[in-house]
Order: sequence, then C-alpha cells, then structure tokens
Amino acid sequence: MTEVKAAGGGDAPADARGIDLKGAMMGFVGELRGFREDIQQKLQAQEERMNMLDRKTAIRGRAPLSTVAEPEVPHQKAFNAYLRSGDDDGLRGLVIEEKGLTVASDGGFLAAPQVAETVQNVLRSGASLRKLAKVVAVESSAYEVLVDKGEIGAGWATEADATETASGGIERISIPVHELSAMPKASQRLLDDAAFDVESWLAERIAEKFARSEAAAFVNGDGVAKPRGILSYPVAPNAVATDGQIGVITTGGLGDFDGTAPGDALIDLIYALGAEYRANASFVMNSKTAARVRKMKDAEGRFLWTDALAAGQTPQLLGYPVLISEDMPDVDLESLSIAFGDFHAAYTIVERPDLRVLRDPFSAKPHVLFYATKRVGGGVTDFRAVKLLQFA
Repeated sequence: MTEVKAAGGGDAPADARGIDLKGAMMGFVGELRGFREDIQQKLQAQEERMNMLDRKTAIRGRAPLSTVAEPEVPHQKAFNAYLRSGDDDGLRGLVIEEKGLTVASDGGFLAAPQVAETVQNVLRSGASLRKLAKVVAVESSAYEVLVDKGEIGAGWATEADATETASGGIERISIPVHELSAMPKASQRLLDDAAFDVESWLAERIAEKFARSEAAAFVNGDGVAKPRGILSYPVAPNAVATDGQIGVITTGGLGDFDGTAPGDALIDLIYALGAEYRANASFVMNSKTAARVRKMKDAEGRFLWTDALAAGQTPQLLGYPVLISEDMPDVDLESLSIAFGDFHAAYTIVERPDLRVLRDPFSAKPHVLFYATKRVGGGVTDFRAVKLLQFA
C-alpha cells in the first residue's frame, strides 16, 4: 500500500491531496475570470472615448450644409448677443489673443471676423475702381507715398571715368482716411427670432451701402470727408499736361464721337499712355457709353468690342479689358466719359481693416439701428498712368 506524506512531515490521505489541487485550480480560474473582466471594461471605456473623439472631429469637419450648429468662437458669440439684445458684457474687455486687440471701443465694437470678411469680399467684387486700383491697409490716419516725378538719370561709366547722373524729382503724397458709415435697421421682433441669421443680414446691408458710396467717391469724390476721385483732379490736353494734371484726348466731335472715324479717338487714347503702363491698362466707362462703343466697327467691318467668352471674364475693347462703372458720366458736351490707364499705378485706395458696429435701439423705435463705420481714403498717386477721353 502506497503512503502519502503530509506537508508537515506526517502522512496524508490521497483524497486530501486531490481537494487541495482542485481548490488551487478554482482559485486560478477565478483570478483569470476577474482579469478578463477587467480587460474588457478597460477596452470598452477606451472605445467610448474614441467614439466621443470621432464625434467631435466630425462636428469640426462637417459639411457647410450640416444641421449641427458650428461651435462659436468667443468674439462671434458675444457679437451675436450684442446685435440681438444689446448685451455687451461679452464684448467689453474681450481681448482677441491672436491680434492683441481690445474689442470694446468708444466708437462701437469690432464686428465679428465673419461679418468683416463678408463686407470686404463684396467690396472687392463690386464694379468700382477697387477692382483695378492698388489697395493698402494702414493703422494710421493717413498713408504717405513717395512718387518719382521725373526720370532718374543714368549713364555708362568705366572704372577710370565715373559719370555723374542727375537725380529724379521726388514728391510726397499723403492720402488721408475718412469715415464711411452705413445705418441699416431691423425690428426687435426679427432680432428675437432665433432662426434669423442676423450676422449675414447685417453684413449684406453694410456691404451694399459701402459699395455704392465707395464707387461714387473713387470717381467723383472731392476729397472733403471722402476719397478724392480721378475726375476731380485738374486736366489738360495731353501734349501739355504737367505734374498734377491728367492728360486729355478729345474725340473731335462736340458731345459725341467723330462722325467719320469714331474709333480713332480710342486708338489715340491708348497710345497717349506711356508704353510702361499699357501692359496693365484698362478702360473705364458706364453702361450707356459702352452701348455706343460696342457698336463701333473698323474699316473692314469688324467690331472693336469683344465680348467675354465665359462667365466671369471681362469684355475687351481693342484688346484691353473694360470695367463698367456706372459712376462715370454719360456722354455729353465736353464730358470726361472714358478713362484709360494702369489704375494699379495711378490710383491708391487706403483703408483701415477694422469694421465697427454700434447698436442704437432708441433713435428709431420700434426699430433697432446699427451704425457701422469703416475708414477709407483714396487718391491719384501717378498722373502719368491714366488718360481721359473728352467729348469735345
């Protein structure tokens, strides 16, 4: 008969050894089950965190037509609250960290970036000289530019014999900025409607009024509390025009084109401009003048005017683009109805980038007024870069 030694040195029965082994196995299985459950709980928690991260990523990158609301930045949210209810607590003292600008101001509050950018996009795409002119953003009250009024002398020289050259004439031109304002209004009931997109509505109204005022000033402005337009400067026959005067070519017909060769005046206008400016030159005229010009033909019966071949392209006259600006004068006695030049060199628009809005719920009850302001200036900086056609 086989003997079994006990752990303490004594003899133990065989069934006791089996019980101890079975208990150890059950304990091991229990620990394994607990370990597995713990791993499963951790994996489930991690999956939930990943799903939440995926949802946040989807919200940030959703399509523009998604019905889920876009998370608003602090400035936009505070500006929206100010427009709807006049609550300016969120705007006062708010600092845009990216630019270091305090939003609160005595002249109103800085518009949300989305509103300001919408207004700028409309102004850039409008039918005004802004599309052709040089546009400069400034923070000061005026923009100063140095203009070379003469040809800087040059000469060939050898190492032994240096040639002294004459210096060109330099003139300082200052273009001040002026306050451009608009005052759209809406009812408080409309502003209380959560479905009403007040920011888009305000941007459209401001841009519409700003665009009309700017376009008129860049052509006819007298420079008093507004930009100075190209037609407000002194003019003279092109052959004798001096610094500070815009050269003029005449049509040869009083209040009309010449009856025999009407297109000759347009050709003379083109070549009155210096060759260095013609590469970037454009015509500017209003719709009534364009209707006359586009009927003109050359000696072989071909139209001088070429329509755009696709949407968004610019029509051309004698190979040069045409900007239709309704602020140019109609054809009349001695009118200056057509301009031709490199307007990026000839005319400079100066603006401050900020757009300010002041809410006024008192002046037009039961409506709410929004007084929007922007500072803009403009003026001719190179008189040689533009010519005018006079119907005389």
